[in-house]
Amino acid sequence: MSVIRHDWTKQEILDIYNMPMMDLLYKAATIHREYHDPNTVQVSTLLSIKTGGCPEDCGYCPQAARYHTDIEGNDLMSVRQVKAQALRAKSSGSSRVCMGAAWRNVKDGQEFEDVLEMVRTINKLDMEVCCTLGMITENQAQRLAEAGLYAYNHNLDTSEEYYKEVISTRGYEDRLKTIDNVRKTNVTVCSGGIIGMGEEVEDRAGMLVALSKLNPQPESVPINALVAVEGTPMEEEKPVAIWDMIRMVATTRIIMPKTQVRLSAGRTEMSREGQAMCFFAGANSIFAGDKLLTTPNPDVNKDMEMFKILGLNPQKPFVKKAQPETVEAENSKFEPKGEKPKWSRPEHIIERNETAKQKGKEVIIAKK
Repeated sequence: MSVIRHDWTKQEILDIYNMPMMDLLYKAATIHREYHDPNTVQVSTLLSIKTGGCPEDCGYCPQAARYHTDIEGNDLMSVRQVKAQALRAKSSGSSRVCMGAAWRNVKDGQEFEDVLEMVRTINKLDMEVCCTLGMITENQAQRLAEAGLYAYNHNLDTSEEYYKEVISTRGYEDRLKTIDNVRKTNVTVCSGGIIGMGEEVEDRAGMLVALSKLNPQPESVPINALVAVEGTPMEEEKPVAIWDMIRMVATTRIIMPKTQVRLSAGRTEMSREGQAMCFFAGANSIFAGDKLLTTPNPDVNKDMEMFKILGLNPQKPFVKKAQPETVEAENSKFEPKGEKPKWSRPEHIIERNETAKQKGKEVIIAKK
């Protein structure tokens, strides 16, 4: 089998990314078959359990409170609502539910207690549970692990260099620190990024360098194509070419052979033929359902039709790692500490973010 390396250089990754397409596809598909069943794709459902009102200034995100994007926000869903959505997802063929909350970081309190109960509830449905809740401390990660969390998502988004052109309210090191906190538990790591934000190919390679250097490498890496939402700083960015997506998937597969590569946001802009080439190049996970948090996603029935055409089978839960045990709240070994960690706030100026913020204020004033 191919050797798992943690010493990839940016130039080596660029050389792979820029290979002739047929050579790149052949190499990626060969490695993919060494580690994975090429005819099996995991189907996950992404559920926004708390939408909008985020204090961050991520240039791609319609949930940032400072931008005016007409996103309909909602408070934290109830455990009952989340269970109903999970059962619906399971009946549609999903083996994993990923719950996302528009928070900067997790804060101890009733809302986090509710999230822990959501994790317990979904794990008892024999489904993998993933959460993306922002930055978390080691103790919070341990509590999620006790509840039965299977994976924690915390994307690096892009290269460390270009990160400063996307976000000013948090630092790259905080992303890595959160991943490190998750690694101190038995929870798997899900971390990837977005292409099409105005970055250079070198930034895509830089992100893959950072991810591949993690030891162990993330168990799953989402590759998202930017969905440009009106009102965000990136509303004018052009859609990512399908060939860029295929190259990114193939390159990720080659440098991280064991990882599940997730074909994530942006699939509504991709043809079935384009998605098929991504699967051939090493993608073996998709998100199903009509929305990815707040952006459009292909209908699950259309996805199942595509699977039938391609001869793909949905992956069963807990194939890559055993199902975690759920510890009930009353038996927990970890108590809330009421921590107030000092996550960084670089607060440098990103002109397009400031422009979008000002535009949002003007829209709100005009509507009054």
